[in-house]
Amino acid sequence: MTVYALNLFDVADRDEYLAYSRRSVTEVARYGGRVVALGKFAENVVGEVAPRQVLILVEWPDRAAFDGYCDDPGLADLHAHRENGTSSYVWQLFDRLDDLRPVLKLES
Repeated sequence: MTVYALNLFDVADRDEYLAYSRRSVTEVARYGGRVVALGKFAENVVGEVAPRQVLILVEWPDRAAFDGYCDDPGLADLHAHRENGTSSYVWQLFDRLDDLRPVLKLES
């Protein structure tokens, strides 16, 4: 089942994050992931969530592909650049839905 990884963060160290972003596109693709949206914060409309500078939405073929990317020991140095280059990181996974019926289904 397709999984979406929502990444929200602030850039804390430009050089560290550039080191991550230069290589991450290839590595994400190697595990079947693809970036489907990039965004720069514009404004807070509703809610109490602290704004982050950057939004990245990555589509993964399934949870195993996401986990493979995260757990690959050969990518430990890559993930360190992401961790050192960002702050206030929010990383959440969402299952792909064709419609909202699974969310709106009444519990029995």
